[in-house]
Amino acid sequence: MTDPAPARPVTVVTGFLGAGKTTLIGRVLRDPAFARCAVIVNEFGEVGIDHALIATGTETLLTLANGCLCCRVQGSLADTIAGLPEHDRVLIETSGLADPGPILAALLDLGPSHAAGAVVTLVPAPDGAALLARHVEARRQLALADRIVLTKTDLAAPGPALTEALAATLVPVTLAGAADAALLFAPSEAPPPAARLAALAPSGPGPFAPRGRHGAGLGSAVVARARPIPGAALSLFVETLIAQAGPKLLRLKGIVTLAEAPDRPLLIQAVGHRAAPAEPLPAQPPDWPKGASRLVVIYQDMPRWFPDRLLSALEAEAGEA
Repeated sequence: MTDPAPARPVTVVTGFLGAGKTTLIGRVLRDPAFARCAVIVNEFGEVGIDHALIATGTETLLTLANGCLCCRVQGSLADTIAGLPEHDRVLIETSGLADPGPILAALLDLGPSHAAGAVVTLVPAPDGAALLARHVEARRQLALADRIVLTKTDLAAPGPALTEALAATLVPVTLAGAADAALLFAPSEAPPPAARLAALAPSGPGPFAPRGRHGAGLGSAVVARARPIPGAALSLFVETLIAQAGPKLLRLKGIVTLAEAPDRPLLIQAVGHRAAPAEPLPAQPPDWPKGASRLVVIYQDMPRWFPDRLLSALEAEAGEA
C-alpha cells in the first residue's frame, strides 16, 4: 500500500494596496523550482491588471476580479482550489483590501489534498504606519500574519510607530530583497488557522472590524482606452489625480500604451501622493489587446466618474495642441 501524497501547501500573500505583492510573486514564479505553482489572483475592480504582470506562461493562473476574495468567494474557495489543473502548490494573492480571516476560514475545508500554509503579509516601510492607523483592512492583514515582508525600504526606513507595530506581532520580519520562494512556502510556525481565527472575535476588539467588512467610502473605477494615449495627457492625468485626490487615492495601477511608443507598453503605478516611475514591460502581456490601455483607480470618497472624465479632458486638450 502506497503512502498518500503529501498535502500541497496553500500560501496567502496579502498586504494593503501598493505594498508590492505582485512584484514579490512575479519574482517567485521566475524561479524554475516553483514552475508548477498555481496562482489565484484576486483584484478589487472590474478589470484585472496584476494577472497580466505576473503571468510567465508556466504557472496555472486564475483571476478572480470584480470584488474582494474575502467578500465574494469564501465557501467556494475550497472547490476552486480542488478544481485547479495539476500543480504542486498554490499561491493566493489577495486584493489589497482583503481581510485574510474569511480566506483562512475557507481553507479549513480543503481536505487531505491541500493544507493551509502561511499568511505572508507585506508592509511598505514609507507609509506602513499611516496605513495601519487609517485602514482596518491593513490592521487585520497584519494581525493574521505568519510572517511579514517589509517592502520599499529603498525609499524610506520604517519609523518608530511601524517598528513598534511589527514587533508587537511577534512573527518574523524579512526585508523584501531577502524574501524568496522558500520563505513563502515554508510551513507556518504560528498556531493553526482555527486558533488564529478564534483569537479575533467577529465583533472585533479594539481596532478590528467584523470579518469581511471594509472601511466606508471605498470604491474602484476603470479607465480603459482601445487606442494609445498621448504621453502628455497621461503625464498630466497622473499628476492631477495625485494632486486632487491626495490620500484618497489608495492605488492607481495600469498598463498603458503611449501614442509616441505604441509597441512598448508601460506599467503605471501610484499610491497617495507618490507615483512610481513608468516601467517599460519586456513584452506585450498575454491576452492584452495591442495598443490598449487600462487603468484601475481604487479610492476612498471620490466620485467614480472623476478619473475617466479627467483623462478625457486631457486627451482632448492634447489633440488640440
